Amino acid sequence: MSTFRRFLFSAALASSALIAVAPAHSETILGALAKAYENNASLNSARAGVRVTDETVPIAKSGWRPTVGGSGQINYQTQSGTDIFTGSFGVSIQQSLFDGFQTTNNVRSAEANVRAAQQSLRNTEQNILFNAASAYMDIIRDRQIASLQERNLAFLGEQVRAANSRFEVGEGTRTDVAQADASRAAAIAQLAAARAQVQASGALYRQIVGQDPSNLSAAGPLTNLLPPSLDAAYTLAAAQHPAILATQHLVDAAGFSVKSAEGALLPSVTASAGVSSTYTDRQVSGLPGVGLSSGSETTNSANVGINLTIPIYQGGRVSGLVRQSKEQLGQARIEVDVTRDQVRQAVTAAWTQYVAAREVSSANRQLASAAQLALNGVSEERNVGQRTTLDVLNAQADVINAQINLASSERDVVVASYAILSAAGRLTASNLGLAVTIHQPEEHYDAVKDKWYGTRTPDGR
Repeated sequence: MSTFRRFLFSAALASSALIAVAPAHSETILGALAKAYENNASLNSARAGVRVTDETVPIAKSGWRPTVGGSGQINYQTQSGTDIFTGSFGVSIQQSLFDGFQTTNNVRSAEANVRAAQQSLRNTEQNILFNAASAYMDIIRDRQIASLQERNLAFLGEQVRAANSRFEVGEGTRTDVAQADASRAAAIAQLAAARAQVQASGALYRQIVGQDPSNLSAAGPLTNLLPPSLDAAYTLAAAQHPAILATQHLVDAAGFSVKSAEGALLPSVTASAGVSSTYTDRQVSGLPGVGLSSGSETTNSANVGINLTIPIYQGGRVSGLVRQSKEQLGQARIEVDVTRDQVRQAVTAAWTQYVAAREVSSANRQLASAAQLALNGVSEERNVGQRTTLDVLNAQADVINAQINLASSERDVVVASYAILSAAGRLTASNLGLAVTIHQPEEHYDAVKDKWYGTRTPDGR
């Protein structure tokens, strides 16, 4: 077996390892998105972050609730021959009656932050689903390109054989052979690069989806879910994009934080009550001619009181906190405008890319067909001596480039359709109809928002 034929045989085996090793069933793009929705580590981390934010609400509500504490003490003292044992214990309770509405506003701010976190999670879910769709289409494109490069190498290998045959019978030149060899060498390098890209795309796919890519089915654009026009996409994004909604909730949270900071300038009233018991035992050491003596007593007490605190001057700290929270509120309002502009830009970019990708795909399809016809014609003309080997090699390069561009543009059409849905705020598991259990962050929030005690999380940890 010649060296070239052995190379083709090994190339076919490697291609099978990259492209054809797969289970009998095919993975669909929606199936891959469902796995990413359930398994993606970044998404699960974001969900855990929302649960962390949920706990700020019961923490804030603790300002409304009483605090109860117990205390105890045992002491021994000796002085001038007298041993004194004392012990005491007590229970106290404190209840805030008025704190300048700080707790009320802290709770409202925490609730607004929870709503913002839930919307941020929705935005993260959309980003993960889009990344999964993009990775899925990258695998399909890169496998197609690797397959095209293999076919190109096989074609060029045949051209090398034909050039050598014509040279041996005197119908060709050594230049023809050298040109064919050069093209085949370039094809070998391009095939190696294409295979490496398949492996890199597979690693990214595994990172996002949670498993290695198998036999992936072809996918099409989500035309039935797209808005009817660019203006309609703008309207949808402005009304429901989770990134915009999250910043709006953050404005609410910042507004309540201002009121809470201002509450520190108002008087506060606290009620307190307590009971305590003190035990004392005295023992006097005996002197010569004098007996021993001892005595003990127990004292019980209870107290109830109300404490009024009126802030007069706190060194400027509270005033500085009020000003700082007002500036944070102003920044939060600006962030809403920033996010709206970003979303609008994303909608425009996705829509224009989708329109352009469809036109480019149509043009590349015609180009690939025409280039193949041209290659067939040039090959026939070369066989009758009207064209050179270089003409055939150039025509083959045109075919491969057109086919690679077609594969890339078809991938771009699908990815751009998912980008439009993501930019409009509609790339969700429910809208896509994914076969998953929809994550409901409200369930954890409802389970913890009014808890008075207990260190176990709702899932039992």
